[in-house]
Amino acid sequence: MDRTEARETAFKALFQLEFAPNDEEEFYEALAIENAVEEDTIIQQRRLTYIQDAVKGTRKNISAIDEMITEHLKKGWTLNRLSTADRNILRLAVYEMIFAEKKLSAGIAINEAVELAKKYSEDESRRFINGILDAIGKRASNAENNSDEIVSDS
Repeated sequence: MDRTEARETAFKALFQLEFAPNDEEEFYEALAIENAVEEDTIIQQRRLTYIQDAVKGTRKNISAIDEMITEHLKKGWTLNRLSTADRNILRLAVYEMIFAEKKLSAGIAINEAVELAKKYSEDESRRFINGILDAIGKRASNAENNSDEIVSDS
């Protein structure tokens, strides 16, 4: 299983968690990962670790991730108005670009998200996902560059 397949498995687990009760998050998180993994072929341990980190990291940072996504939605749109697939594709990509220990470049994260959208979402979603993630990636890059300048001025 390569990283793209592992990412798809993490997406499947996040998708399943949209329907889990909040009072037993850890149990359902582990169950969603297990169910998603069972659907795929044998997974190498490092891919399982990536899947667990991606699911847990996305869920841990979900408020900040959702806020970033919401800031870039068109006026009148809310996160809950997005399809469950689109919402979780965006969440996973934002996690990988901004919050993951080993961050992905915006270009790679966007490409991987668009590939997931091709498989699990509507045709129109590809451009939408690309646009939202591109805006988030540019904002993060600008913030990073500005913080580097501030640090280097000291």
